[in-house]
Amino acid sequence: MSRSDLSRSDSDAPTSFGARPDGHAEAPEPAPGIQQPRLGPVGWLRFLWRQLTSMRTALILLLLLALAAVPGSLVPQRTSDPNGVIQFQQQNPDGYKILDALGVFSTFASPWFSAIYLLLFVSLVGCIIPRTRHHLQALVAKPPRTPARLERLIGYTEATTAVDAPTAVAEGRRVLRRLGYRVENYPLPGGGDSVSAERGYLRETGNLIFHVALVGILLTVGVFGGFGYTGQRILVQDSTFTNVGSDYDSFIPGRFSSVDDLQPYQMRLESFRPTYAFNQTTGTWDPEDYVTRLSTRTPGGGWTKQELKINAPITVGGTQIYLLGNGYAPILTIRDSHGTVVKNEPTPFLAQDANLTSNGVLKVADGLTDSTGKPTQIGIQGFFRPTPPAGKDQILSAAPQLSPKADVFLSVYIGDLGLGGGTPQNVYTLDVAKLKLAAGRDPATSKTVGGGPIDLVRGQTATLPDGLGTITFSGIRRYVSLDIHHDPTPLPALVFALLVLGGLLLSLFVPRRRMWITAVTGEDGTRLRYAGLARGEDANLEAAVAEVAARHRAALGDPGDPDGPDDPRTPIPRM
Repeated sequence: MSRSDLSRSDSDAPTSFGARPDGHAEAPEPAPGIQQPRLGPVGWLRFLWRQLTSMRTALILLLLLALAAVPGSLVPQRTSDPNGVIQFQQQNPDGYKILDALGVFSTFASPWFSAIYLLLFVSLVGCIIPRTRHHLQALVAKPPRTPARLERLIGYTEATTAVDAPTAVAEGRRVLRRLGYRVENYPLPGGGDSVSAERGYLRETGNLIFHVALVGILLTVGVFGGFGYTGQRILVQDSTFTNVGSDYDSFIPGRFSSVDDLQPYQMRLESFRPTYAFNQTTGTWDPEDYVTRLSTRTPGGGWTKQELKINAPITVGGTQIYLLGNGYAPILTIRDSHGTVVKNEPTPFLAQDANLTSNGVLKVADGLTDSTGKPTQIGIQGFFRPTPPAGKDQILSAAPQLSPKADVFLSVYIGDLGLGGGTPQNVYTLDVAKLKLAAGRDPATSKTVGGGPIDLVRGQTATLPDGLGTITFSGIRRYVSLDIHHDPTPLPALVFALLVLGGLLLSLFVPRRRMWITAVTGEDGTRLRYAGLARGEDANLEAAVAEVAARHRAALGDPGDPDGPDDPRTPIPRM
């Protein structure tokens, strides 16, 4: 173009050099008649589906799912720690109302967690299906045709050989196949022959395995986890637990399980032996070991001895049994005014501190009459100390070990216990709202009633108020608190987790490569060309091309370095 062409002016030319013509896309006003496309309902649905099934959305949802699971590890959950939820409610009543309204105490069953979970599931499935179809098509497709400008590709190398072109290409085909490539021959447009090779399909296979395994983990947690259940039971020494719904202190079934799915077995506590060490620095007793000896049996079998420890559960009847806590169960024997035994069984007292200062409740609904002969129900609140302190001003137990002077303080309430209304009650609490304090200390006024609490040491007997009879501190047994958990997810979750790891390793370390060898016969022999192309980053591609060239030259009987001084090719720079 001449200077006169640049300086010419007419009605259609721009007014200055470099100005954009009228009607350009960035002009202030678009050309008349041009309208942007509008998305209808189907278009918007398609757009939203593509956004949901994109890999970016799946990664964001996976991150959100991890963040949403954090409250489940910070706050006690109703399914795994119902007592912790009750304790949290008592200590933080205002915070409990807010968190309960948000469903934090049932994080993994809350609507917001389920929404993220389901969206992630749909997103992953939407990613996997089209990628799987595309991958299967790629597995059966032939390697791509040889590019015309190999010199633009990575590791471009030239060499010459005396072998004819068909033989060179056939030998190159064998070399590439031995290196794990799929190969296909293609003729060159200007004459000559070539072999096109491709490998690294395991990279995409690993990627698909990774995503399928993630879906498997989601299904394992969301579906298989619904067939599990969790229960708690306080088991007193020499007593037997049967794996039926009525024998649990608390039972939380999964979505798809019920008490009818429990596998029958029995368990008996033989002994519990703790080991403590006195800490000179803090002046407290620290537990060193808890050894629980149990006997278990399944239908048709005999009793089997098993040992249960902290963080060392036992398995029986398809359930895992964990040791949560321990304590003392004083045996309180109650007789009526005629000396007939009305109640005589160990009563678990729940520990309140590390020295096992404990509170317990005993309810007697039948068998007692007052001085007028009227049937009377009583409720007893107890305070137990395994080792009473030396000072009278101290109230709590001085040590967790059981001493000969272990004592219990009892407050007696008279009235309707509310056991006949059909409403289940917590056996470890006593509702005193409708009961009258007959002996003990009034918590509202701190005044003693009926001579104050009944204080007993093992073997002692005291008279109950209003002529109801007597109560005897007959003995003490140990008890353990057990968590009984059935979870069918660990094995499939482990399998899918290993698949996730294996798929990730394949997708990271298996390179996806294409390789080409061309052979063109000329006056000075057969001209060989080598080049490669990677899908994604591949720092070793150039070395891989050099390796293919060296192997091919060696197979042709010319092991010399194609880049050496005896190589007649003219170097062409890689573009």
